[in-house]
Formats: sequence, structure tokens, C-alpha cells
Amino acid sequence: MPALQNGTLQERPAHDLPGAVAVPLIGLTGGMGAGKSTALDAMCELGADVLSTDRVVHELFGCERIRNALVERWGPEVAPGDVVSRDVVAERVFSNDSEREWLEGKLWPLVGERVAVWLAMARAKDPAPKAAVVEMPLLFESGMDKACDATIAVLTSEEVRRQRSSGRGLAREDERAKRQLPQAEKARLATYVVSNDGTPEELRIELAAVLEELAPPES
Repeated sequence: MPALQNGTLQERPAHDLPGAVAVPLIGLTGGMGAGKSTALDAMCELGADVLSTDRVVHELFGCERIRNALVERWGPEVAPGDVVSRDVVAERVFSNDSEREWLEGKLWPLVGERVAVWLAMARAKDPAPKAAVVEMPLLFESGMDKACDATIAVLTSEEVRRQRSSGRGLAREDERAKRQLPQAEKARLATYVVSNDGTPEELRIELAAVLEELAPPES
């Protein structure tokens, strides 16, 4: 179960919580091209508060603190016109483990802080959302699953995944995929597994069932 300490998410045993969690924190993940963004949008439509860590990272690249760190590390070409180029960042990190680890060391603590603030705000809402759902491609790889009340793995067939990823540049997508656990391992670790090989409505029905199961009992 997640707790807030010093603005970051910390793991906390369930017995430390006074009763049921009114707004459960759900970690949403899946392989490349599995349709995580589609699932996140569906969760929002179903009454959950949602957050994409990819969007958080995009916002962090616009922060002066991160931009200056990148320029100091890689030179001014990484931020032409004082705007961080994600393509240049990708060239620096996706095939270089030491540079990737350096970048993650800069970003992940800040992402964790953003998630903690967002979660506190979600749990303070009245009426409360059905859940707080955070989409994170490296949910299990980063260990952030330990801060969640439940996790969902969105799975799809390799053929469908390839079709969805075809417009993104397969070389770079394959390099990113190497950093992720296989779909089968994500499924083994997840609390819930949903398939995204069908229609958006079918995915929505599966996700609605998960939210229903996680809803706290009525008093």
C-alpha cells in the first residue's frame, strides 16, 4: 500500500492503513503498442483520476533545471533554442546504458514526487474518484508497483503490437522494448490482466470490471 513521505511514494503494509483505501492507486502498464494510452483514457471516462508518467517526463523536459542538466551533460545541441529535443535525448540514451541510467536518476525521483502530489490531490477530492490510475511503461522494472494497491497489465498480440508501433520508428521502439519485461512476465506480476486485441468497447468493459472489483465496500 502506498504512503506519502517527504513528497514521495513509499511502500507501506496494508495493516498500517486505517480501514479500506477509498481511492486505490492502480499502476497501469503494458508492452510497446499494447494500447496503454487507450486504456488510460477509458479509465478516465469510467470515473478514475489518471496520470501518464510519459506526459510527466515530457513536462519535466520543459523545466529549466532538467534542461540545464542535459545541456551540461551533452552539450547545447540537446536543447536548440532552449527547447529540449527528445529525438537527441533518445539518440544519447537508448543504446547507452550508462547515459540512460544517468538520465533516469535525474527524472525518476521527480516523477515520483509528481505522482505523490497528484495522488494526494485525487484522494482529497469530494466526491472521490473511483481510483487513481497512473500509467507507467516501466512500472515493474522501476519497482513502482510496490507503491500501488493493484496493478493492471494491458496485453495484445505481437501482430497487433507491431501494427500499432509501425509509425513510430521500429528501430527505436525495439531498443525501448529491450528495456522492458516481456509481456508474459508483466502478466505474471500484475494483479489484473486485460486484453486489448478487440474493440475499444471490449477493453472498456474489462477495465470497468476491474474498477468494480476494487471499489471499497459500501458502509
